[in-house]
Amino acid sequence: MKTNVSAAPVYQQEKNKVLNNNFRPSSNFYHSDKIFENYLKKNSSADGFAYMSDKWDFIGKEAAGKMNELSLLADKYSPQLVKRNSMGENIDEIKFHPAYWDLMEIAVKSEMFRVKWEPSSRKKFNNEKQLLGFGAGYLYALSECGQFCPLCMTDGAARLIDLFCDDEDKARLLPHIYTDNADDLFSGAMFLTEKTGGSDVGANIVVAEHLEGENYLLNGEKWFCSNADADIIFALARTDSSIKGTKGLSIFLVEKVLPSGERNPIEVIRIKDKLGVRSMATAECMLNNAVGKLIGREFDGFKVMMQMVTLSRLYNSVAALACSRRALVEAYQFLCFRETFEKVAVDHALIRTKLTELGSLNAANFYLVWRTVKSLELADSGDERESNLLRLINPMTKKWSAETGVYITRESMELMGGLGYIEDTVMPKLMRDVMVLPIWEGSGNIIILDMLRALTKTKGFEIICDEINKSAGNNALYGHWLKEELNKLILFSKKLIQLPQDEMEASAKPFFEKLTSLFQLSLLIDNLNEESKQWIMPAVNYLKEKYSPSELKEVKPLSTDEVKDLIGWEF
Repeated sequence: MKTNVSAAPVYQQEKNKVLNNNFRPSSNFYHSDKIFENYLKKNSSADGFAYMSDKWDFIGKEAAGKMNELSLLADKYSPQLVKRNSMGENIDEIKFHPAYWDLMEIAVKSEMFRVKWEPSSRKKFNNEKQLLGFGAGYLYALSECGQFCPLCMTDGAARLIDLFCDDEDKARLLPHIYTDNADDLFSGAMFLTEKTGGSDVGANIVVAEHLEGENYLLNGEKWFCSNADADIIFALARTDSSIKGTKGLSIFLVEKVLPSGERNPIEVIRIKDKLGVRSMATAECMLNNAVGKLIGREFDGFKVMMQMVTLSRLYNSVAALACSRRALVEAYQFLCFRETFEKVAVDHALIRTKLTELGSLNAANFYLVWRTVKSLELADSGDERESNLLRLINPMTKKWSAETGVYITRESMELMGGLGYIEDTVMPKLMRDVMVLPIWEGSGNIIILDMLRALTKTKGFEIICDEINKSAGNNALYGHWLKEELNKLILFSKKLIQLPQDEMEASAKPFFEKLTSLFQLSLLIDNLNEESKQWIMPAVNYLKEKYSPSELKEVKPLSTDEVKDLIGWEF
């Protein structure tokens, strides 16, 4: 019996590929992100844009290339605690993988701190330093979200030094933050959380005993110390244990190295084994007569610390935006070159529908986050109106960007199928990293209570209503609808603040979620221009429908080209 060789099936090795031959990932996240680039061009000054352009280009290229490998290495080989040396002496040294320090050097070169704090840059870009600095930070966080926490703490330390420390401390410490040499960088930390308190900071029990002058000896355990190896630490402690709650807290500058050159006696008990953000060290630390300098007035510690928390909440929002944006574009790039069922994956209707949802949420978060950056900038310049607005929208932005960031990242992972679940890709790291963001800097319930306080004690709600009304007045297509929905929220707000406390708290969550969504829609409308309408209009149409869902009806998905416009990503 003869075999017909010519009729036998032939295995086509050239077709055995996950993606087709046209695959080309982004080589520079700055230039790929049309939404981000458009915003920077419209909102930064000519001088600011010119000064930072090459820095954004640098960090965009690094984030798309070298940082990918470094980030995965730093995540895989997380910090290790060396408790003792060979002589049996306690040294409490935290060892980092070399990739960690390479990533830190890239951060310094991006000038995310220098543009804010170096005196000549700070003066020149005083009205846009947050935009310029966070611009570099956003690009950095697209690739490395874990180390964005130590960078946040460092910027926060600079903020407290600038606002509350004496001239000698400013002259000595700030140059180590805005340095352009990574070897000279002093990183920062906030030692706030304790076992007894957690989110209830008023339950903290670490004590401070007066030593001499402004110096105190601090004793007790801090339970979550992110960036535990920091050079500059701000720690809360009690000088008088009889004064309960946050009113009894004072804040202290605790430096890693004492003027004598000796290490300040801070014992690292253990490094936390975290689900994500593994590249940086979060530890449990025991202060054993650690020397701290009183900053600000005694018992004003919580008030002072909230200045750092205000900034760190905004960092949390930028991190959530960047992390979920990266997940979305990873999935989008994959789907543009993956062929399934005789089509490119992005051409399938259900995939286009899902990308419409995720792209709309991303666009809405984008403009909310950057509006909050702008609010901080203006509030810091003495704008009382913006200060009131910031008091409401900063926690709002933190909560919403974090929660939707988790959702966008998870859904993007699913769009990539099994490959998105494999550790060879960046997706699992993004998923682990983004999960912490709803928890850090005030978990969801804490944020709701904070927004309630802002509603009753500031003019923030009145101002946000005014902002939405202005947007409505400038848009004939959606203006009437915006005003109608806003009036419903205003009426309900009056009922809300009259409810019994338990009912008020329980009712506040859906109220603030509606307010956030309406504010996001108004911001999308405010940012319409000839280029941005490509992604803003699909997002507005989708989110308006989601805000007030109608009865079941047929769905007409966006075309592939419309989806591409909405995602706003080139490669």
